Amino acid sequence: MPTAAPAGGWSQEKLKLADAYASSAKSDAYLVVHQGRLVHAYGDISKPMNLASIRKSVLSVLYGIYVDRGTIDLNQTLAELDITDKGGLSDVERSATVRQLMQARSGVYHDAAYETPNAKKLRPERGSRAPGQRWYYNNWDFNALGTIFQRRTGKNVFEALNSELAIPLQFQDFRYQKDTELEYERSSDHPAYVMYLSARDLARIGLLVSRDGQWNDRQIVSPAWLRESTTSYSAAGGGNGYGYMWWIPHVAFPSWRLSANQLVFADGFGGQFMLIDRVRDIVVVHRVNNSRLWYKRNTVDAGQFAELAALIIAAAPAR
Repeated sequence: MPTAAPAGGWSQEKLKLADAYASSAKSDAYLVVHQGRLVHAYGDISKPMNLASIRKSVLSVLYGIYVDRGTIDLNQTLAELDITDKGGLSDVERSATVRQLMQARSGVYHDAAYETPNAKKLRPERGSRAPGQRWYYNNWDFNALGTIFQRRTGKNVFEALNSELAIPLQFQDFRYQKDTELEYERSSDHPAYVMYLSARDLARIGLLVSRDGQWNDRQIVSPAWLRESTTSYSAAGGGNGYGYMWWIPHVAFPSWRLSANQLVFADGFGGQFMLIDRVRDIVVVHRVNNSRLWYKRNTVDAGQFAELAALIIAAAPAR
């Protein structure tokens, strides 16, 4: 992905309005990629920052690579994979499939690592729903998927991030040993796989999704997987649906919408956002540096990002 170039057709005056809004919201960085070119950047887009929950969307892409190879079967159950947790899981909980975990519909409401205090309060009671009955944004699902990934592939999530994405996509700022860490909780066997990526390296993953999984002449992940994983399977509130660890805007971002299934969205606590427009071939990445003490620092919420996104699309070339 080339460095920032003259933004052909983009309004520089309107992008200045977007910059002013980002400054007022205390954004640390954002960038816009259009047709594979970095056309605008604000702040330090080279600094690796905690992805927070965008790590889950990255894992979705990694899962797709190994589903394509036949290494991972989404229909396998926790019982078949010998997945449990501290204190044990019930037979009903162990009937949840890998697919249901990816959809956040497992019905396993066990304690989980790397939850916000609010998420701990909102977690449903154990056994209150069977697998598949309810969508609930559940860190247990996402963390257990990291364990399952390692068991099925023989690689941990970070090894796969490095070999399957960072190297072929030519990340510029990623330091494998420094920019990855596991976060454990005493109450759970399954750690959170925490990733630090720069805005411009994250944008490469967004561009990969926008381009149906192709990078230059290499097919990294199949178009079929990207269609399946970015299909909405649940109403998730805020005008969004939820796929396989991706948010699917239904009525969110109204200033951007042209057609169904156009937009894909990744969202992380504190102001980590990536919006992918597959029709216009635009990727927007927004970052707030909450890398340490991530739940106590400044935040930019989804509403503020939507305002920024509206200013950005207002600056785009006419279609």
